[in-house]
Amino acid sequence: MKKWKVVATAVTFGKINKEPLKRLEEFGCEVILNPFGRPLTNEEMIEYASDADALIVGNDKVTSNVIENCKNLKVIAKHGVGVDGIDIKTANRLGIIVTNAPASNNQEVADLAFGLLIMLARGLYQANYDTKAGRWIKPTGISLYKKIIGIVGLGAIGTAAAKRAKGFDMNILGYDIKENPSALEIGVKYVALEELLSKSDFVTLHLPLTNNTLNILNADRLKIIKKGAILVNTARSQLIDYDALYKSLVDGTLKGYATDVYDFEPPAHLPLFDLPNVILTPHIGGTTIESNRRMGDTAVDNVIAVLKGQTPPNIVTSK
Repeated sequence: MKKWKVVATAVTFGKINKEPLKRLEEFGCEVILNPFGRPLTNEEMIEYASDADALIVGNDKVTSNVIENCKNLKVIAKHGVGVDGIDIKTANRLGIIVTNAPASNNQEVADLAFGLLIMLARGLYQANYDTKAGRWIKPTGISLYKKIIGIVGLGAIGTAAAKRAKGFDMNILGYDIKENPSALEIGVKYVALEELLSKSDFVTLHLPLTNNTLNILNADRLKIIKKGAILVNTARSQLIDYDALYKSLVDGTLKGYATDVYDFEPPAHLPLFDLPNVILTPHIGGTTIESNRRMGDTAVDNVIAVLKGQTPPNIVTSK
């Protein structure tokens, strides 16, 4: 029986939970894990995966150059949900199947969004730093109770965030290209993006990255955001114009900003990283013990199905 080669560039695959890795090995696969603890470059991916039958990718950029140089490749399985880093058109043209792991980390990303929101609202990061340093300084934060939260993008994650907002008795404004019945049941009021930005005390982003959402928070829209608002981004960094964001944070338009997502990982240093009202986390939104197992198992389900010559459960096609 042929021994399939699977290259897992996803940083956490096979590290937090071993069971998905064992499933591949028991199926007869040689599995190569990410040795760097970061997304691979194009050159590294080609070096490791040029003869691979399957790729399990995390936040790596899987370009046309990579795909065309992996001659044996049959499937690219995303260890997570978003596939905007994968050149799906090239993969499909070459007969390579692309899959993802939908609904595998929705709750965890929503948890992190609210965790970051609370940290900024109550000044918890600075309070922790000061208290550990022996400084007894009590920051005066702002309450979430009865405030207005604007949720931009009401798919599975945005709707999960809305459920959490409901627990704080917040008034929820939503923006998306179409209304989600589940969000309406929670009590989300859909409005235009400009109205959401001008009225919300807190704004959290949960949109995919597309041509229509690139820099959706541009300079003009950041000018109309409610003064003193808090902005959290656990979706995609390219949703925001970073130069305009920096100005909004410096001039006091925004009270604070937190993000878990970057153009590249690890990110190049940006001036806004030095601001005291900015919190950064290393793309951990979907990373818990439980969600890692779900993502790993789903990616393995997809890979094994393709290697068996079957239709995988979570095919993604280019639009």
